[in-house]
Amino acid sequence: MHADRAVRQRFLSPRDFVFHSEAASWSWSAPEASAYTRWLATSHYENFHVVSFLLPKRLHQDFFNVYAFCRWSDDLGDEIGDTAESLRLLQWWRGELEAMFAGKASHPVFVALRDTAARHRLPVQPFADLITAFEQDQTVTRYRSWEDVFAYCRYSANPVGRLVLYLCGYRDAERQRLSDATCTALQLANFWQDVAVDLEKDRVYIPLDVMDRHGCTVEDLFARKNSTAFRAVMVECTDVARKLFVEGLALPALVDRRLAVDLDLFSRGGLKVLQKIERLDYNVLAKRPAISKPERVALLLRTLLRVAFRKAA
Repeated sequence: MHADRAVRQRFLSPRDFVFHSEAASWSWSAPEASAYTRWLATSHYENFHVVSFLLPKRLHQDFFNVYAFCRWSDDLGDEIGDTAESLRLLQWWRGELEAMFAGKASHPVFVALRDTAARHRLPVQPFADLITAFEQDQTVTRYRSWEDVFAYCRYSANPVGRLVLYLCGYRDAERQRLSDATCTALQLANFWQDVAVDLEKDRVYIPLDVMDRHGCTVEDLFARKNSTAFRAVMVECTDVARKLFVEGLALPALVDRRLAVDLDLFSRGGLKVLQKIERLDYNVLAKRPAISKPERVALLLRTLLRVAFRKAA
């Protein structure tokens, strides 16, 4: 009992963990590391839960472990408060990842993730790509074209979908293509939802040539100028995201019914965000569109009915 309490006292957020004077010297057994990733995954708010109650129970811990890696990568990039230090820590994190795939792991996330990666034959590349995205966020704050934005999404979003497919036993190119469309769409929806939030970080994910084409300047953006030009920019941005969501909607029909619910739910949630942006007349500079709890429940119920009907048909 005393040992369990001592381990729980080491359950720290990534930022607190990094700055703790003794954390680097702690040793972790596999059960302790799994408990840590489970705590990290279940104690952090997300629009939808990290692990759906519909996913097979045997996969829950694997999803916790992968989520913990993503959460640590994200926080090392965005929660440290110093660009140089974030880059240093992300490089250290990449070294820990490479060490795990070489058979060595000491950090609790990698102690837990090691077994998941081995059993599901997870490749190193999706994990490395995610780190690349968070490194890019430290040095790149503007994107010239859609091609540049899509290239960023290839690192920041698409690896997550591919890891989910790997965990559920799917490795083919067609499902990966549809997953990439969905994940890129989700990333874009998040960008358009958080335009004002990203401005606080001096980040603009709207392609600059789209803004140029509609007569909206970066200065207008930072001045929170909700002009006709900005509205036209957001109309184009939401249209691009919606087309990708529609393309990816074929994926749930190609996977196990339980995974299909999760995939459909994320897509419908992203489409709901776009709908809310439209209802704000695209003025995301004044208000951040968000999905309420009743709306999330409604989305879940409609998704369950949709997947059940598809199975019956």
